[in-house]
Parts: sequence; C-alpha cells; structure tokens
Amino acid sequence: MLSEDERMEILKELEGAEDAPSIAMEALRIVQGRRGYISDETLCDIAAFLNMTPHELDSLATFYSFIFRKPVGRHVIYVCDGVTCWVMGHESIFEHLKQRLGINWGETTEDGSFTLLPVSCIGACDHAPAIMIDSTLYGDLSKEKIDEILKEHR
Repeated sequence: MLSEDERMEILKELEGAEDAPSIAMEALRIVQGRRGYISDETLCDIAAFLNMTPHELDSLATFYSFIFRKPVGRHVIYVCDGVTCWVMGHESIFEHLKQRLGINWGETTEDGSFTLLPVSCIGACDHAPAIMIDSTLYGDLSKEKIDEILKEHR
C-alpha cells in the first residue's frame, strides 16, 4: 500500500500532466526513493493508483537501469559497458571490482554495502572507462583509483 506521503508526492506530479501514465517513471522514482526498490506488491499499488495494469508498469520499470525490482546495496555501482568504455578497459575494471567486492553482476555484497550493475552508457566517453556510484560519476579509472573510490564509500 502506498503511504500518504507517496500518494501526495505522486499527485503533485500529476498536476499539469497529460494523464496518469505519463508520470509513471516519476511515480516509480518517488516510491523507490523512499523504499529502496520496487517490490511486486508496490508495483501493483502504483499501477492501480495510476490506472495502469501491473504489466504496463513492469514493462516500463524493467526497461530502465535505474529502477530496481529487488533490494540493492546501500551503494549501487554502475559499470559502463558502452563501446568507448569497452575499448578503454571496461573488462579489467569489472574484473577488479568483482575481485575486490567478491560479487558478480547483479549481486550485492554480504554486508549490503554494494550492488554491481552494468549500464549501457553513462555519457562519460571522454573519461572512459567510467563508473557511477549512486549518482556520482568517476572516470579515467585505474585499479588504484577504484580502490580509493571504494574506500570513500565504505
């Protein structure tokens, strides 16, 4: 069930919107911001509130890399696997993160600190290879720089 605060924030987004489904991404972002991820039950609640089917909303939610359909760590590490990052050493960056954190794509560290996810492009081609942790972009990466960045987020 959506909280009163979530409902009010979604209703505020509806002001001036063409229709309820047009703010579906914003509704998902609002609820995820409060809960950390979008559970199946929550997805159904949001869909009903927006007069959408759960399937319609799930199709949208699963299309975007930044909507989580299962719990994630306190910090989400997005590893860019776009062409430029791939050419500039994406694989060695991923392998180093995998070794340091002891996890693979889509997994979360045992202590709940980090979740590791691939992302198609984060728009930092001029600083490839790049990662984003939560909403902070890091580019021109090396193994040493990654170790420093991880220390900052522990």
